[in-house]
Amino acid sequence: MAIRLGTPEDLDALARLYGEVCDHMAATINYTGWKKDVYPARQDAEAAVRDGTLYLAEEGGEPVGSFLLSPRQEEAYAGVKWPQAFAPQEVRTIYTFTVSPRRRGRGIGREMLAFAARRGAEQGVKSLRLDVYEKNFPAIKLYESAGFRYIDTVSLGLEDIGLDRFLLYEKLL
Repeated sequence: MAIRLGTPEDLDALARLYGEVCDHMAATINYTGWKKDVYPARQDAEAAVRDGTLYLAEEGGEPVGSFLLSPRQEEAYAGVKWPQAFAPQEVRTIYTFTVSPRRRGRGIGREMLAFAARRGAEQGVKSLRLDVYEKNFPAIKLYESAGFRYIDTVSLGLEDIGLDRFLLYEKLL
């Protein structure tokens, strides 16, 4: 498996990957709360490619996962008592972490998290942070097994679409 920065040429494949994930969630259990063509959608991938924060995991030229590694943090993170205070440039946040439902259970997510930690360390980052919907049990299990520690529970202002509480996690690098 290769992991690399996403490019404009990847946008169609990323939109298909997001659609595949959302279709799967709609047909089974929607742990993420994502909705097809709402979030994540092509415009989210376009913005992340422009910002240079979108990473694509591929096997045999086919996208099998993706995530954003962003210097941006949600406003709700500011009110949290993090174990260590870091300057903004010392923190990266993982967003829109996804693996193709056809490829789950093969270690792709774990490999993407390890890549994010290596890339962050290369960039001088001291902390990786992420938020996860409180009912996304598979993701919580993955993050905790990859060394992320629970920090706090916050609202991200998504109650109107049924997403009340998000768990904040951090991994020190």
